[in-house]
Amino acid sequence: MSEQEYRHIVRIIGNDIPGEMKTIIGLCQIKGLGYSFATAIIDTLKINPNSNIGNLTDDSVQAIEKLITDPVAGNFPTWFLNRRKDPETGVDKHLLTSDIPFTLRNDIERERVTASWRGYRHLSGLKVRGQRTRTSGRKGGAVGVAKGGLAAPAKKGAAGAPATDAAAQTETPAEESPAVEEKKEKAT
Repeated sequence: MSEQEYRHIVRIIGNDIPGEMKTIIGLCQIKGLGYSFATAIIDTLKINPNSNIGNLTDDSVQAIEKLITDPVAGNFPTWFLNRRKDPETGVDKHLLTSDIPFTLRNDIERERVTASWRGYRHLSGLKVRGQRTRTSGRKGGAVGVAKGGLAAPAKKGAAGAPATDAAAQTETPAEESPAVEEKKEKAT
Protein backbone atom coordinates (compact mmCIF):
# COMPACT_ATOMS: atom_id res chain seq x y z
CA MET A 1 0.00 0.00 0.00
CA SER A 2 1.22 3.44 -0.83
CA GLU A 3 1.28 6.23 1.70
CA GLN A 4 -2.10 7.89 1.77
CA GLU A 5 -3.87 10.05 4.26
CA TYR A 6 -6.40 8.37 6.52
CA ARG A 7 -10.01 9.08 5.45
CA HIS A 8 -12.75 9.34 8.06
CA ILE A 9 -15.47 8.52 5.55
CA VAL A 10 -15.01 6.22 2.56
CA ARG A 11 -17.65 6.28 -0.17
CA ILE A 12 -18.23 2.95 -1.90
CA ILE A 13 -21.19 2.45 -4.29
CA GLY A 14 -23.05 5.46 -2.89
CA ASN A 15 -22.65 4.42 0.76
CA ASP A 16 -20.70 6.44 3.30
CA ILE A 17 -18.72 4.04 5.47
CA PRO A 18 -16.96 5.30 8.63
CA GLY A 19 -13.18 5.02 8.30
CA GLU A 20 -12.66 3.47 11.73
CA MET A 21 -14.56 0.28 10.77
CA LYS A 22 -12.70 -2.87 9.88
CA THR A 23 -12.67 -3.49 6.13
CA ILE A 24 -14.82 -6.61 6.21
CA ILE A 25 -17.46 -5.06 8.49
CA GLY A 26 -17.46 -1.82 6.50
CA LEU A 27 -18.22 -3.70 3.27
CA CYS A 28 -21.12 -5.44 5.00
CA GLN A 29 -22.71 -1.99 5.49
CA ILE A 30 -23.54 -1.94 1.78
CA LYS A 31 -27.02 -3.37 1.23
CA GLY A 32 -26.70 -6.52 -0.86
CA LEU A 33 -23.28 -7.52 0.49
CA GLY A 34 -23.15 -10.10 3.22
CA TYR A 35 -20.26 -11.29 5.31
CA SER A 36 -19.30 -14.12 2.95
CA PHE A 37 -19.43 -11.88 -0.14
CA ALA A 38 -17.28 -9.25 1.63
CA THR A 39 -14.80 -11.93 2.67
CA ALA A 40 -14.60 -13.22 -0.91
CA ILE A 41 -13.93 -9.70 -2.24
CA ILE A 42 -11.21 -9.07 0.32
CA ASP A 43 -9.58 -12.46 -0.35
CA THR A 44 -9.68 -11.89 -4.12
CA LEU A 45 -8.06 -8.46 -3.84
CA LYS A 46 -5.65 -9.61 -1.09
CA ILE A 47 -6.62 -6.83 1.35
CA ASN A 48 -6.08 -7.21 5.09
CA PRO A 49 -9.58 -7.75 6.57
CA ASN A 50 -8.51 -6.40 9.98
CA SER A 51 -7.23 -3.06 8.70
CA ASN A 52 -9.47 -0.03 8.94
CA ILE A 53 -11.39 0.89 5.83
CA GLY A 54 -10.11 4.46 6.15
CA ASN A 55 -6.60 3.23 5.29
CA LEU A 56 -7.60 1.91 1.84
CA THR A 57 -6.06 3.58 -1.18
CA ASP A 58 -8.10 5.03 -4.03
CA ASP A 59 -6.97 2.17 -6.28
CA SER A 60 -8.17 -0.49 -3.83
CA VAL A 61 -11.52 1.30 -3.38
CA GLN A 62 -11.99 1.38 -7.16
CA ALA A 63 -11.05 -2.32 -7.39
CA ILE A 64 -13.61 -3.13 -4.67
CA GLU A 65 -16.31 -1.16 -6.52
CA LYS A 66 -15.47 -2.92 -9.78
CA LEU A 67 -15.77 -6.37 -8.16
CA ILE A 68 -19.03 -5.44 -6.40
CA THR A 69 -20.69 -4.09 -9.53
CA ASP A 70 -19.57 -6.96 -11.77
CA PRO A 71 -18.84 -10.08 -9.71
CA VAL A 72 -19.13 -12.39 -12.75
CA ALA A 73 -16.08 -10.68 -14.27
CA GLY A 74 -14.22 -11.37 -11.01
CA ASN A 75 -14.79 -15.11 -11.52
CA PHE A 76 -17.28 -15.47 -8.69
CA PRO A 77 -19.49 -18.55 -9.11
CA THR A 78 -23.09 -17.94 -10.15
CA TRP A 79 -24.48 -19.43 -6.93
CA PHE A 80 -22.81 -16.54 -5.11
CA LEU A 81 -25.09 -13.98 -6.77
CA ASN A 82 -28.39 -12.89 -5.26
CA ARG A 83 -30.41 -12.73 -8.52
CA ARG A 84 -29.84 -15.73 -10.74
CA LYS A 85 -31.70 -16.18 -14.03
CA ASP A 86 -33.57 -12.89 -13.88
CA PRO A 87 -37.10 -13.52 -15.29
CA GLU A 88 -36.98 -10.46 -17.55
CA THR A 89 -33.46 -10.78 -18.98
CA GLY A 90 -32.38 -14.33 -18.09
CA VAL A 91 -29.00 -13.01 -16.91
CA ASP A 92 -27.27 -13.80 -13.62
CA LYS A 93 -26.66 -10.57 -11.68
CA HIS A 94 -26.08 -9.25 -8.20
CA LEU A 95 -28.44 -6.55 -6.88
CA LEU A 96 -27.25 -3.77 -4.59
CA THR A 97 -28.71 -0.92 -2.51
CA SER A 98 -32.09 0.40 -3.71
CA ASP A 99 -32.32 -2.11 -6.56
CA ILE A 100 -33.23 -4.86 -4.09
CA PRO A 101 -36.61 -3.54 -2.81
CA PHE A 102 -37.46 -2.16 -6.26
CA THR A 103 -36.98 -5.56 -7.91
CA LEU A 104 -38.87 -7.30 -5.10
CA ARG A 105 -41.87 -5.00 -5.59
CA ASN A 106 -41.78 -5.62 -9.35
CA ASP A 107 -41.66 -9.41 -8.84
CA ILE A 108 -44.67 -9.35 -6.51
CA GLU A 109 -46.58 -7.08 -8.89
CA ARG A 110 -45.81 -9.41 -11.82
CA GLU A 111 -47.18 -12.36 -9.83
CA ARG A 112 -50.34 -10.43 -8.97
CA VAL A 113 -50.93 -9.41 -12.60
CA THR A 114 -50.45 -12.95 -13.89
CA ALA A 115 -52.90 -14.14 -11.19
CA SER A 116 -50.60 -16.90 -10.03
CA TRP A 117 -51.24 -18.68 -6.75
CA ARG A 118 -48.35 -16.80 -5.17
CA GLY A 119 -49.89 -13.57 -6.45
CA TYR A 120 -53.20 -14.39 -4.78
CA ARG A 121 -51.43 -15.16 -1.52
CA HIS A 122 -49.52 -11.87 -1.69
CA LEU A 123 -52.72 -10.02 -2.49
CA SER A 124 -54.50 -11.53 0.53
CA GLY A 125 -51.55 -10.93 2.85
CA LEU A 126 -51.19 -14.64 3.61
CA LYS A 127 -48.14 -16.89 3.74
CA VAL A 128 -46.75 -17.57 0.27
CA ARG A 129 -44.32 -20.46 0.62
CA GLY A 130 -46.59 -23.17 2.02
CA GLN A 131 -46.25 -22.44 5.71
CA ARG A 132 -49.10 -23.30 8.00
CA THR A 133 -51.57 -20.56 8.80
CA ARG A 134 -53.76 -22.20 11.38
CA THR A 135 -51.82 -20.96 14.40
CA SER A 136 -49.06 -18.73 13.09
CA GLY A 137 -48.96 -15.75 10.77
CA ARG A 138 -51.80 -13.99 12.51
CA LYS A 139 -50.65 -10.45 12.08
CA GLY A 140 -53.13 -8.07 10.56
CA GLY A 141 -56.75 -9.20 10.36
CA ALA A 142 -58.90 -9.98 13.37
CA VAL A 143 -59.09 -13.58 14.54
CA GLY A 144 -61.71 -14.79 16.98
CA VAL A 145 -64.21 -12.57 18.72
CA ALA A 146 -63.69 -8.86 18.26
CA LYS A 147 -63.60 -7.03 21.54
CA GLY A 148 -66.25 -4.32 21.73
CA GLY A 149 -66.22 -1.34 24.02
CA LEU A 150 -65.49 -1.89 27.68
CA ALA A 151 -68.65 -2.94 29.55
CA ALA A 152 -69.42 -1.09 32.75
CA PRO A 153 -69.05 -3.32 35.80
CA ALA A 154 -72.41 -4.51 37.14
CA LYS A 155 -73.49 -3.03 40.45
CA LYS A 156 -74.77 -5.38 43.08
CA GLY A 157 -78.41 -5.17 44.11
CA ALA A 158 -79.83 -5.38 47.65
CA ALA A 159 -79.69 -9.17 47.83
CA GLY A 160 -76.09 -9.34 46.58
CA ALA A 161 -77.10 -10.32 43.05
CA PRO A 162 -76.12 -8.09 40.16
CA ALA A 163 -78.75 -5.54 39.30
CA THR A 164 -80.12 -5.97 35.81
CA ASP A 165 -82.56 -3.19 35.16
CA ALA A 166 -81.74 0.52 34.98
CA ALA A 167 -83.98 1.36 37.94
CA ALA A 168 -81.91 -0.79 40.27
CA GLN A 169 -78.69 1.02 39.28
CA THR A 170 -80.00 4.45 40.22
CA GLU A 171 -79.72 5.85 43.70
CA THR A 172 -83.46 6.52 44.16
CA PRO A 173 -85.73 3.54 44.67
CA ALA A 174 -88.02 2.80 41.75
CA GLU A 175 -91.69 1.95 41.99
CA GLU A 176 -92.28 -1.75 42.30
CA SER A 177 -94.39 -3.69 39.88
CA PRO A 178 -97.86 -4.95 40.98
CA ALA A 179 -96.68 -8.59 40.98
CA VAL A 180 -93.89 -7.80 43.43
CA GLU A 181 -96.33 -5.94 45.69
CA GLU A 182 -98.67 -8.95 45.74
CA LYS A 183 -95.82 -11.26 46.77
CA LYS A 184 -94.89 -8.94 49.62
CA GLU A 185 -98.48 -8.83 50.86
CA LYS A 186 -98.77 -12.65 50.79
CA ALA A 187 -95.48 -13.01 52.65
CA THR A 188 -96.64 -10.80 55.51
